[in-house]
Amino acid sequence: MSEWEQLRDAMRATERPETVLDLDLVMREGRRLRTRRRAAGVGAGTLAAGLVAVVLVGVVARPGDPPAPERPPPAAVAPPSAAVSPTAPDSVEPTAPPTVARDVPPPKPVGQLIDSGVRYGADRRMYYVVRVSVPGAPKVAIGLAAGRQAPDGALTTDILVNDVEGSDRGPGFHEIGYDDSSSTTPVPTFGYFVGPARRIIGTVDGRQVDARLARWSIDKQVVIFWFEPGQLAPGQRLDGIIARDADGRRL
Repeated sequence: MSEWEQLRDAMRATERPETVLDLDLVMREGRRLRTRRRAAGVGAGTLAAGLVAVVLVGVVARPGDPPAPERPPPAAVAPPSAAVSPTAPDSVEPTAPPTVARDVPPPKPVGQLIDSGVRYGADRRMYYVVRVSVPGAPKVAIGLAAGRQAPDGALTTDILVNDVEGSDRGPGFHEIGYDDSSSTTPVPTFGYFVGPARRIIGTVDGRQVDARLARWSIDKQVVIFWFEPGQLAPGQRLDGIIARDADGRRL
């Protein structure tokens, strides 16, 4: 007889009038049963987890048992999506990946190449004018490129700058090209000026830096300039820039 059955039998003694209630037996059996329950409570969580695991695994049929009735397969439940903002609008669509142009020939130089004197191993830093087309700006037809020329004459264009409005031959300074520090061959700061400039001076951190000059072979009024990397670090922005004529007058 189990301990629980012994306790229950002792307590049911009151139901039988011919039996005398043994209070000592009831108290003793009750204390012993409570003590065993407290000891078993330590592993209750582990036992419950084990039972759940058994239920999830399934029922194992024993020899001689009737076949289990077929059950419909469980409905598929989609996994919860991760990192979804509850405030994100429904109309937001994923951004399409950028289109990358491949196997596009480099722009063809118009006029002569200008050798800057800057070298990257066997490659030479060159500046050259190329033709461009800007929608809505019919008077913008040229841009200025900074590229590298390999020993076999092949050109690689690194940066191309051009106006986006007005006229590409208007007097004064036009777009200035700055290196973005993402290339392994930094591009010296460059640009072009239209007019009789004989000296171009840039200001950075309170000091003045003279640029090197060369005239475009097609139009001598287009003065191409660039700054030596030792004088102005590629990518460093100018605080100001001016041009002067042969007499030193500011243009």
